[in-house]
Amino acid sequence: MKPLTWFFAVVTTLGCQNPDSGTTAQTAQSAAPAQAAQPAVDNRPVDPTNIVSIASGSKDHTTLVAALKAADYITSIKNPGPFTVFAPTNAAFDKLPKGTVEGLLKPEKQNDLKTILKYHVAVSTYQLKDLKDGLVLPMANGGKATIQVKDGQVTIGGAKIVASIPASNGIVHVIDSVLLPPA
Repeated sequence: MKPLTWFFAVVTTLGCQNPDSGTTAQTAQSAAPAQAAQPAVDNRPVDPTNIVSIASGSKDHTTLVAALKAADYITSIKNPGPFTVFAPTNAAFDKLPKGTVEGLLKPEKQNDLKTILKYHVAVSTYQLKDLKDGLVLPMANGGKATIQVKDGQVTIGGAKIVASIPASNGIVHVIDSVLLPPA
């Protein structure tokens, strides 16, 4: 099973509070049994156009995929979304202070890693054209991230969106920095 599948299935158990409407959007929840000895098997065909396949197949996102593995997001379902994933490149992770990534990959830092990874996901699809200056996005970790647009360049939390890839279950916006949730 692809590591991003684990990540997105965990996100599915979250509700996403919409601050403007006061409503809660819920996504499907995993019904995977909690048996450690019996790993879940996903026999559905791989969709080469979903977010999982896109990120897993990218040579520029191997650090992100490694982080998702370390976060231990174990489930057997692939969520249909919709999701907007802000996917930092390997170069984005390289900008972090030396030892940060390695430290976050340690088992005792798993909760911190999960919080950071979920801060890169919005439970809805936001195309680039939808990202207007001042828009506040509710993120899967419960935090919020603000979009800025200056001279046509769209950023989220200071990270530039350098590419956008549509997916069957949402969209991947490739970013040049890792988003760190506010304390």
